[in-house]
Amino acid sequence: MSTRTPIAFLKGHGTENDFVIVPDPDNVIDLSPAAVAALCDRRAGIGGDGLLHVVRSAAHPEAKDMAAEAEWFMDYRNGDGSIAEMCGNGVRVFARYLQHAGHTTEGDLAIATRGGVKTVHIAKDGDVTVGMGKARLPEGDVKVSVGERSWPAHNVNMGNPHAVAFVDDLAHAGDLYSPPPFSPASAYPDGVNVEFVVDRGPRHVALRVHERGSGETRSCGTGACAVAVATARRDGTDPAVTGAPVTYTVDVPGGTLVITERPDGEIEMTGPAVIVAEGELDADWLETVVR
Repeated sequence: MSTRTPIAFLKGHGTENDFVIVPDPDNVIDLSPAAVAALCDRRAGIGGDGLLHVVRSAAHPEAKDMAAEAEWFMDYRNGDGSIAEMCGNGVRVFARYLQHAGHTTEGDLAIATRGGVKTVHIAKDGDVTVGMGKARLPEGDVKVSVGERSWPAHNVNMGNPHAVAFVDDLAHAGDLYSPPPFSPASAYPDGVNVEFVVDRGPRHVALRVHERGSGETRSCGTGACAVAVATARRDGTDPAVTGAPVTYTVDVPGGTLVITERPDGEIEMTGPAVIVAEGELDADWLETVVR
């Protein structure tokens, strides 16, 4: 029988972007890249697009300078074990965990991330809103292609690069197994997330997305924000020009996100966040798989 202390975990998702959650307030669990990859493995582990390591800001060397603003730090890891600055869907699920565990209630809170302190609001209806910062719109024309079709694309940067193309049918995006070609190559030297967008109604669009390094995903929070920004420019509703905020409903394969851009450029993303399970990890198994 194992004498090791079991490690608590939870599983959650935001518009089917799913995460393993590991509560570790005092930052005592060694989550190596190999351990994270093993936990996120969908066949041999728990399975997830990423891992949310829940740590008090004061206990983490990367977050202690933010402790005065935000008690909790989202030490986010990609599914392959690599470290990432931020994840829009992930921070909503992180906030839901804090509420689930009794660390916070409905209302406003701040969460520290490697991308800075993010403002979050937990609504009474259960949805979670995250301040996503401002978009940048690099200059220059961009084109994306699938097979023999090609479209002009909007170049939108949400801290990561996006190419947003408006199409007549989401099927025109193809299988999205491989990255859609784009030009010029100089526009995205490190690759790009490509969103294909169709109209669903007034201020209502739907997308499919190829995320660089992952292929098609069920949801992309920064991608939904980029799509809302691009659609506002196409529609002539740029808040910086009109002086009024604009809100778009964005359907993703895993659900629906609501994106609001304000006249000062700040963008808010609202969507669901669900805890689906909790349990204990076998510490002996975890040590075995990372040897």
